[in-house]
Amino acid sequence: MKKILFTLLALPLLVQAQKIDKIITRAETERIETYLASDELAGRKPFTPGIEKAANFIAGIFEKAKLQKTNGTYLQTFPMFKSSLISAAGSMDDVAIEAKNIAIISKESSVELDEKSGYEVVSIQAGDNFGQNAYKIMNAQKPTIAFLHDSFAKYIPRLSGRGPLRETQATIIFVIANTTPSKFKITATQKVERLELANVVGILPGKSRPNEYVIFSGHYDHLGIGKAVQGDSIYNGANDDAAGTTAMMMLAKYYAKTRNNERTLIFAAFTAEESGGHGSVYFSKQFNPDQVVAMFNLEMIGTESKWGKNSAYITGYEKSSMGEILKKNLIGSPFTFYPDPYLDQNLFYRSDNATLAELGVPAHTISTSKMDSEPNYHKPSDEVQTLDLDNMTEIIKAIAKSATSIVSGKDTPSRVDTTKLKQ
Repeated sequence: MKKILFTLLALPLLVQAQKIDKIITRAETERIETYLASDELAGRKPFTPGIEKAANFIAGIFEKAKLQKTNGTYLQTFPMFKSSLISAAGSMDDVAIEAKNIAIISKESSVELDEKSGYEVVSIQAGDNFGQNAYKIMNAQKPTIAFLHDSFAKYIPRLSGRGPLRETQATIIFVIANTTPSKFKITATQKVERLELANVVGILPGKSRPNEYVIFSGHYDHLGIGKAVQGDSIYNGANDDAAGTTAMMMLAKYYAKTRNNERTLIFAAFTAEESGGHGSVYFSKQFNPDQVVAMFNLEMIGTESKWGKNSAYITGYEKSSMGEILKKNLIGSPFTFYPDPYLDQNLFYRSDNATLAELGVPAHTISTSKMDSEPNYHKPSDEVQTLDLDNMTEIIKAIAKSATSIVSGKDTPSRVDTTKLKQ
């Protein structure tokens, strides 16, 4: 009897698998991934021709799938500011500061401050977690000057190139200093331009529940051209996050062909994740969060997880019932989802799911990235040949299978308790 029951349970998965195998293919996964991570797109940095080519490519896939547009376009544009430093100078306790030891994050063309200017004064000391502290400082709501221990001097060039910036961006100054000075003065001039960025968004209306939304997303930007490593200066971002974007596009193609979604599906490629999650922040403001049933954000799924093939983890697993629903829908398959094993990395708060999660949406990121040992993370070596495309294709199929009951309206994940989120 148990054997018969298991067979009956597994039968729907078998039928679904046969359909998925014909639509989500390794060849198409490779085609999309290879173009997004190609040298032609030069690392897909915001405000470059490469990211515009990527946006047009994604829009073309949506067009071919006959997804619905918004206001006649797949491009969800919004204004941002691009600043280019012209000069910077300063002093601490009457000792001059070299310009190379100053980073300015501001949309102001002229910056001038001293210890009497009312800036919040903070520091990142030797041994502190630089990433966590810098992220918090860069998102401060008031003007801030941060003094960094010289062990963090290597981060100044990247901080200096931080952008694009939102209209609400507070001026943030980073200065290399092992101690916090009693007196300081900083001046800087910048070229500031008001430009546009674009998410790429396609919609597949739901049949019986059109006002309930399920979002599939990935960020299509990366770091562009930077410091050369072994002669290679293009940061292709094959895993981060051409992989997640490819998965989102493959799922769009799959659902557009099956057309069996009761809830409305929204497919989104976000811009400017690497420079502050600007695309997802803008995107999230276009919805009533109460209507968003779930968000599948796909980030870095091109390498095997710590558990090997046919596995991935879900950030913020315990914050809603979404993970348990996905696992239930995979019973009878070889694939397994796990809770995020890298809690010290705060991944739930660091990707494009965070903005909607902060509004109570069951918004989670699915990833396989071994965050304690990914050799190509944020390096020019993050190229297609380092990915396991066979495994990646199986991950995309597993995501489609795991989402079945949410897409159909059978299951609704519990909401995120916003009172228990980190501030």
